[in-house]
Amino acid sequence: MITRKLQDELITLAGEYPIVTLIGPRQSGKTTLAKMSFPHYKYCSLEDPDIRRYAQNDPRSFLKDYGHKVILDEIQRVPELLSYIQSLVDDKDENGEEKNGQFILTGSHQLKLRSEINQSLAGRTALLILLPLSLEELGAQVNDLSKEEILYTGLFPRIYNKQLNPTKAYANYYQTYVERDVRQLIHLKDVHHFEKFLKLLAGRVGQIVNLNSLANDVGVSSTTLKEWLSVLEASFIIFKLAPYFENFGKRVIKSPKIYFVDCGLLCYLLNIENPMTLKRDPLIGNIFENFVFLECMKARLNQGLLPNIYFYRDSNGNEVDLVYKFGHQLIPIEIKSAGTFNHFFEKGVLQFQKLTDYASTGYIIYNGDFFPRTDHYEVINFRQTYKIFNSK
Repeated sequence: MITRKLQDELITLAGEYPIVTLIGPRQSGKTTLAKMSFPHYKYCSLEDPDIRRYAQNDPRSFLKDYGHKVILDEIQRVPELLSYIQSLVDDKDENGEEKNGQFILTGSHQLKLRSEINQSLAGRTALLILLPLSLEELGAQVNDLSKEEILYTGLFPRIYNKQLNPTKAYANYYQTYVERDVRQLIHLKDVHHFEKFLKLLAGRVGQIVNLNSLANDVGVSSTTLKEWLSVLEASFIIFKLAPYFENFGKRVIKSPKIYFVDCGLLCYLLNIENPMTLKRDPLIGNIFENFVFLECMKARLNQGLLPNIYFYRDSNGNEVDLVYKFGHQLIPIEIKSAGTFNHFFEKGVLQFQKLTDYASTGYIIYNGDFFPRTDHYEVINFRQTYKIFNSK
C-alpha cells in the first residue's frame, strides 16, 4: 500500500479538532487514507442505500449506534447529519474541553459539502484536500516510466494498485463517477451535449476558455456552460487556475485557465489510447503543463496548505505558466515538455521578474537532465517538482 504524504497532517489535525473533513476526487484514496490513519475507528459508507436511509430517517439513533471515533464516508450524501454532529461535538468532557478526533468525514462534492460545513461545522472541523497520487508518493515505481507513460497512465491509486489498463480504467471512471455525479448535481437534458462539451474543454486544457465560442461549438447557451463548469469544479473534475493581477494594473488578463484533475482522465477525453499516440499529439505541451500544475498543487495540499498558485498573462504578451506566492515573494515557474534545454525557456521568467520587485528566483521545469542555474532561475526535472515547495 502506498503511503500518502497527507497522512501525518490528517493524524495531527485529528488531535486538534473534533472533526476532520477530507475531500477530493472520487477514487483519489480518501477512504483508504482514513482507514489506514485510524484503524481502530468504526467505518460507515453513506453510499450504501440502507445505511443512507437509516441516517436520513433517524439521525439521532444512527449516530448513537456508531458513536464517536467513526469515519463517515461520502458525508455529502446525507448533509442533514452535520447539524446533529455539531451538537455532539459541542458537548464537552468532564474537564470542559473539546473531545478531539471524534469524526473523520470524507466527501467528493466540494461545493455542496463546503456550504454545509460553513453553515453547521464552522470552527469545529479542519479541512484537507486529497488529490490522486503524486510522483513523490509513487517514488521508485515510476522511475522506469517515460514522461509519456506517466502522463497517459495518470496517477489514480487504483490503476497502480490493480495494474489496470489506463484507457479502460478511465472509461469506467467516466461512466461510473463523472456522468453519475453530474446527473446528481444538474438535470441533463442531453448527455451528448455534455460529453461533447467535456471533450472540447479537454482540447482547450491550459488555456483561457471562451465560453461564447464553446457554446457555439456545443450548441447550448454560455449560461449553461458556466453552470456545467461549476459542477465539474465542484466534483473535482477540473480546476480553474486564477490569474495573478494584484498591483499589475488593468492590462492583465483576469480570466482563469482550465486544468483537469488527472492527466490520465485528460488523455482519455482526448481519445489518446497509448503513450506513443500521446508523444505525437499536438497537445503534448498542454498536457505536460497540466501534469506539472497538479504536482505543484499536490505538494502544497499534501502539507495541509493552500496552493497559492496562479498564472500571469497581460495584453502585451508577457506571461509565465505559474506564479507561486510564498509570503511576499512571487516565484515564476515556466513549464516545458521538451527533453533538451533551450535558453528560450527563460523568457517568461525573466519578463515577469522585470514587472515587480517581489519576484524572486524562478524555476524552469522540463523533461531533461541538464540543470544550469543562474541568479534568475533554477532548472529542474519534472519528477522533482515537489522539491520547490518542500524547500520553502
